[in-house]
Amino acid sequence: MLFVVSPAKTLDFDTAPVTKKFSQPEFLDQSQDLIDQLRALSPADIGSLMSISDKLSQLNAARYEAWQQPFTQDNAKQAALAFKGDVYTGLDAETMNAKQFDYAQKHLRILSGLYGLLKPLDLMQAYRLEMGTKFANNAGKDLYTFWGEQITEKLNAEMATQKDDILVNLASNEYFKAVKPKLFNGQIITPVFKDWKGDKYKIISFYAKKARGLMCRYAIDNNLKKVDDLKGFDYEGYSYNQAMSNDKEWVFVRKEA
Repeated sequence: MLFVVSPAKTLDFDTAPVTKKFSQPEFLDQSQDLIDQLRALSPADIGSLMSISDKLSQLNAARYEAWQQPFTQDNAKQAALAFKGDVYTGLDAETMNAKQFDYAQKHLRILSGLYGLLKPLDLMQAYRLEMGTKFANNAGKDLYTFWGEQITEKLNAEMATQKDDILVNLASNEYFKAVKPKLFNGQIITPVFKDWKGDKYKIISFYAKKARGLMCRYAIDNNLKKVDDLKGFDYEGYSYNQAMSNDKEWVFVRKEA
């Protein structure tokens, strides 16, 4: 069983990591290729491409220039600890112990526009490059074209190593579009999180994003081996709703946040 989540725009490279363990990203050659192309953009180009402010444009132009290999603990940080945001609030990796990091390292992957696919302890340097960015590159019109089948092939290889075929999709639509379901050698299950609002259950973005991280943490805390055990997910008041679910989408609901 493998979980995939999205990255976050907000980063924290100031707080010291809670573990000294680290690994290296799988696709650093491809990341270097993208960085080389991004360095050709002016801050104004970056701002226009990403629809961000002048301040953020300048920041990310500086990030691209500063990006360098090799990645070490002096110039990079473990992905699960560097990313911030709703998903990572739910994951709360800062409170994980060595055994929990070991489980996460085996079962959790982070999709990334720049890095393709990251393990939680993969070192990364600061960047901004969302998967949906229409960045024309030497492989085609956007990042989906750039990554092509590479991410799916890597997921297939990791599933084969685990001798399992279940992929739990906890990523946003923007990022999961980088995975090619028709080429994936297994079953994809997408949990959906709904909160009671007004007179019915609705997907509320903030809560749903945090719940994705919470579900990863639930699997980590309980060392889950079987996907059916995810139906026991009960963090922060969620519960599995069989009537609203089907084979591909598992719906979890709660009455009060």
